[in-house]
Amino acid sequence: FFSPGLQVAPETKAVMKWLRSIPFVLSASLHGGELVVTYPYDYSRHPMEEKMFSPTPDEKMFKMLAKAYADAHPVISDRSELRCGGNFVKRGGIINGAEWYSFTGGMADFNYLHTNCFEVTVEVGCEKFPLEEELFTIWHENRDALLNYMEMVHRGIKGIVSDKFGNPIKNARISVRGIQHDVTTGN
Repeated sequence: FFSPGLQVAPETKAVMKWLRSIPFVLSASLHGGELVVTYPYDYSRHPMEEKMFSPTPDEKMFKMLAKAYADAHPVISDRSELRCGGNFVKRGGIINGAEWYSFTGGMADFNYLHTNCFEVTVEVGCEKFPLEEELFTIWHENRDALLNYMEMVHRGIKGIVSDKFGNPIKNARISVRGIQHDVTTGN
């Protein structure tokens, strides 16, 4: 997942351990500097290729998750191409991360490859480092989109995998025909 020789910070290791210990199913990473929602993979399948579409086996689900956020965001869903993020209007305000720019070591890719958690990256505003007085507006622009995204946790298959006595089975592998990406049950 990480490049050889790359030092992993202690806080990153702690988050990785935390993600593996709790069966999260949905998360979002919030960034600044653009108005778009990206989804895995963020790292191109061909490391020499920049801006190369690199879908996961769950491409349709990731697009649905990203659209749930983008469609509920008042600026990302604005059809004007003459605004920050306007170059993503024709894509509906979403893009595959590696198609935008490829990088290794992202949390969305880690979560997908090593946990049951589906994560998108939300670029919440045009300023990389917004001023304090801009935060209130950014919060209000993103509040309903965050809530809409969180409600997506109720989509998909859910239930309890149990033995013949009704006891839950920990770490049972769940496969969906046609999608080559299994998930496992929690505790």
